[in-house]
Amino acid sequence: MHGHKPLRIVHVTRTPVGGIFRHILDVASGQASRGHHVGILCDSTTGGARADAALAAIAPQMKLGVARVAIRREPSPTDLVALLGVTRRLAALQADVLHGHGAKGGAFVRLTPARHAIRVYTPHGGSLHYGRHTPRGMVYGTLERMLMNRTDLFLFESAFARDAYQRIVGSPRHVMRVVPNGVGGDEMARVEPTVGAADLVNVGEFRRIKGTDVLIDAVAELHRSGRRVSLAIAGDGEEGPALRAQVARLGLTDSVRFLGHVPARQAFTLGRLLVVPSRADSLPYVVIEAGGAGIPMIASEVGGIPEIFGPQVELVPPEQPTQLAQAIAKALDDPAGTRAAAERLRERVRQTFSQDAMVEGVLAGYQTAIAAKFTHSH
Repeated sequence: MHGHKPLRIVHVTRTPVGGIFRHILDVASGQASRGHHVGILCDSTTGGARADAALAAIAPQMKLGVARVAIRREPSPTDLVALLGVTRRLAALQADVLHGHGAKGGAFVRLTPARHAIRVYTPHGGSLHYGRHTPRGMVYGTLERMLMNRTDLFLFESAFARDAYQRIVGSPRHVMRVVPNGVGGDEMARVEPTVGAADLVNVGEFRRIKGTDVLIDAVAELHRSGRRVSLAIAGDGEEGPALRAQVARLGLTDSVRFLGHVPARQAFTLGRLLVVPSRADSLPYVVIEAGGAGIPMIASEVGGIPEIFGPQVELVPPEQPTQLAQAIAKALDDPAGTRAAAERLRERVRQTFSQDAMVEGVLAGYQTAIAAKFTHSH
């Protein structure tokens, strides 16, 4: 069908923030630098100035352009208007590959008529984080099953996401691949804490799923046991007011600083131990980035996080502030052991989670799906 001519690829997502967006920017940029014609389509109502700046920076590489349409997070009647807008734009671009990211991006791509293109879906956790028998889980599960046969390629960023999809939705007949997120060579440079860095640092969006409240509870437990550790929190989001209220209620205002949004590598310098207390996660970039930068780290044993650390590493069960507090105390009491573990993880990230391998893996998946779809159809 395509031989080796450049592919026309469009990435569609709702949210122009967080790990999904970072993934799309990296993959799209890598594809463009390999000679493919790439475009991005995302929501116009979220992301603010940061999303505007990121999209403006990548726009010169995007031969198929950057387009924005209002797409709401929750399912709503306005989705029909958004879907029409997306479908119209995609039809005009005549892409070979329509790549949807997250629940909404994936649904829109797969509801678009595409006789001459493959439809690709990367869930990024999204709808997979809801329990199979919760109301939301049942709605998402039903929608995913309806869309499963309109998908030519499933790309998962972790074995966890693949297994969760098969458990919650079912086993697709079409091509499935696991291609881990990766970081660039410049992100493998070591980062050291600044003078006056806090004992602990947390980096991420303020969403319940990220578990920042669990970390604040753990800090309160450490204080009650006589260890007055300090915590720097970098991020923003819907849970911000609740987290600030929790800090005040627990009497931690002098020990916990909210930094607002800070780029990850800069945030890593503001604490001596990174804590990732997620309730659920697929393959979080912050863990891969911190691993590459040689940052000592404690993380929850959820989702794809164990795939990053490898089988020998002990992680903390989620939503257990007492066990999290114990793990923090242990890590702070053994700086040499904590540093050695960070060094081992850095080597693992260098070997397993590279940006080039991610871009090549995604493109190889496309080619397999193109061959499968268009060999059968002729």
